[in-house]
Amino acid sequence: MKPVAQISKYLRESKHSETLLVNQLSLNRADNNQQVFKFGFGQSPFPVPVEISQALAESAYRKEYMSVQGHPPLREAIADFHKIQEGKDWHSDNIIIGAGSKILLFCVMAAFEKAEIVVPAPSWVSYEPQAKLAGHKVSWLETTFSDKWKISAEQLDSFCTQRETPEIPLLLILNYPSNPTGQTYDSQQLAELAEVMRKHNVIVIADEIYSLLSYGSSGEKQSSVADYYPEGCIVSSGLSKWCGAGGWRLGFMYIPQALTGLLNTVIGVASETYSCAPSPIQIAATKAYQEIELADNFLIKQIKLLDEISQYCADELTKVGIKVHCAQGGFYLFPDFSNYTEKLAKQNITTSEQLTSALMNDVGVALLPGSAFGMNESSLTTRLAFVDFDGNQVNNNQVTHAQFGQVKSGIEQLCMWLSKL
Repeated sequence: MKPVAQISKYLRESKHSETLLVNQLSLNRADNNQQVFKFGFGQSPFPVPVEISQALAESAYRKEYMSVQGHPPLREAIADFHKIQEGKDWHSDNIIIGAGSKILLFCVMAAFEKAEIVVPAPSWVSYEPQAKLAGHKVSWLETTFSDKWKISAEQLDSFCTQRETPEIPLLLILNYPSNPTGQTYDSQQLAELAEVMRKHNVIVIADEIYSLLSYGSSGEKQSSVADYYPEGCIVSSGLSKWCGAGGWRLGFMYIPQALTGLLNTVIGVASETYSCAPSPIQIAATKAYQEIELADNFLIKQIKLLDEISQYCADELTKVGIKVHCAQGGFYLFPDFSNYTEKLAKQNITTSEQLTSALMNDVGVALLPGSAFGMNESSLTTRLAFVDFDGNQVNNNQVTHAQFGQVKSGIEQLCMWLSKL
C-alpha cells in the first residue's frame, strides 16, 4: 500500500462540481424524508418532446462510431435551425458536435499550450476548474449588483491594456443569459464589448446555452457577440436547456472560419478524449433541430412559464429586502443578502457558504453560495434555480401559481427564516 499512498502529492488539485454536489445533498435529504426545496441544481424541469424521445428510441440500434466532428446531417440541421431562430449565418463545416457543451469548452482550452482565461465574477462553476486543469492562468473581472452582474467594455479594455503578458492568447468566456445571474447583454452592450475584443485580439467563447430561453421585456431574440465580432467569436450551445435534454449530453460549438486552425486542433483533442458523441443521441438531435415548428411551440410555453415564476420569486424576495434582479432568461436568480449583513453576523453567518448551509439545515432550502461562482467569500450572494416544479405542465395552456407550489413554498420558507433573524 505504501507506493499507492505516495501518489497523493502528485495529484492535481480539483473539486467536485458544486452544482452536482448540492443536487446530491438535496436527494439525500429527500431520501431521509426531510423537507427540501431544490433551488440548488439547475436542471431543466421540462420533458423532452415525445417526438424527439421517439426518434432516440428508434435509433437505439445505431452503434457505429460517427465522425469526431459530428454527424453531417446534424451539423447541417444545427446551422439551419440557428439561421431561422437567431439569424446566424453558419456553415456546417465550422460546427463540431460533442458529448455536451461542457467537454467542448474543455477541448478548446486544452487546444492551447498556453493561454489566459478571463471570466466575469460571478460565472458558471466549471469555467475556472476547467481552465486550471488545462494548465492556464485564470483572471476574474468583478461585477456588481448595480451593474446587473455584467462586465463593461471599459472594464474589459482596462484589463487588456494592463496585462503583463499580452503576447499570450486571451480567451474570454461570456455566458448570456447568465448562469448564475439570469441576466443578459443587450445589442449595444455586446457591440461595445466586441469593439474592445477586436482591438485587443481577444478570443471570446460565447456560451449561449440559454439563448433560446431569453424572455426579456423587449421580446426580441437574444443578440450574440458573433453578430458584431464574427471572426473572433466561438459560440457554444446544445440540447440541454431549450430541449430539456441535459442528461443526453449533446452539445456543439461553432468555430468561425478565421479560427480554422483552432477548429482542427479541437477536433484532434476531441478524437483523443470522447471520440464522438453517442450515435443514437446524434440521430435524435438531428430530429430536434429539424423540427422548427415543434421547437417554436415548446419554447413559447417554456418561456411563458419561466418568466412568470421568475417574476414571482423576484417580487417576493424584494419585498423582504433581498436585492435581486428579475431574470431575463434561463432559470436562475442571484439573490444578494447584503441588507441582512448585521443580522446574519449575529448568527455567526459571514460568508455565502455559511448562509447556504444554514438555509439547508434550518428550513431545507437548497441554494448555491456565491463563492462557488467566483464571488468573494464574504459576499452574501447565492444562486437560486427556480425549477423545483413538474415541467410536464408546460403542455397545459392554463398556468397558475398552484402549479409551481413547491417553488412558492420554498420562497416562503426562505423569507420566513429571514424574518426570524
